[in-house]
Amino acid sequence: MKAYFSHIYQAVSSILIGMGITGRHMFQKPVTIQYPEQRLQLPERERNRLFVDMEDCIGCDQCAKACPVNCIELKTIKAVPGDIVGKTGLTSQGKKKALFVPTFTIDFAKCCYCQLCVFPCPTECIFMTDVFEFSDFKRAGLKYEFSDMTAEQTAEKKMKAEEYALEQAKKKEEAAKAAASSKSSSAAEKKAAEAKKSEAPPPEDLTQTEDNKNKEV
Repeated sequence: MKAYFSHIYQAVSSILIGMGITGRHMFQKPVTIQYPEQRLQLPERERNRLFVDMEDCIGCDQCAKACPVNCIELKTIKAVPGDIVGKTGLTSQGKKKALFVPTFTIDFAKCCYCQLCVFPCPTECIFMTDVFEFSDFKRAGLKYEFSDMTAEQTAEKKMKAEEYALEQAKKKEEAAKAAASSKSSSAAEKKAAEAKKSEAPPPEDLTQTEDNKNKEV
């Protein structure tokens, strides 16, 4: 019985609280914001359009993996030794960059602004901004490309990576052949030594040698 009346009290009190807020606003003078000349100040933790600082991006793909709606598309090319990624080859935090990022596309038509892609980023290169005015008449216009690499640069870096991979594979194959040849030659030498050892005459019997000496004396 006590729980029954408690539930009734909670229901009535919640209705009265809501009606009280509505009643207070009924007697307040409405304020009109002359948008876009006047704008409301947005909260500091406002979640709107994403931005990616490509100078700090290392192509780790953590943001794309964390996205629940798969709105981030990221492609990378491995840098060959001696090649510099970006302007300096380092992030603003001093971390070395080893991957080129020719594609970093975010489809804001799919984005749910959950901010889950921001937290796993090790260099904090992706973050939410306060920009909310980016509507478009076409769906394709909501796809934002953040990579600054041209098609020619992408083709060049991809060719370099493929050539380096083939060169390393060739070196690895030659090293494997050399190791196999060395192993087979050492096995042959060991086999020859064992055969030579088996063909050697048995050592003389020391007892017979002493008997022969006594007979001669």
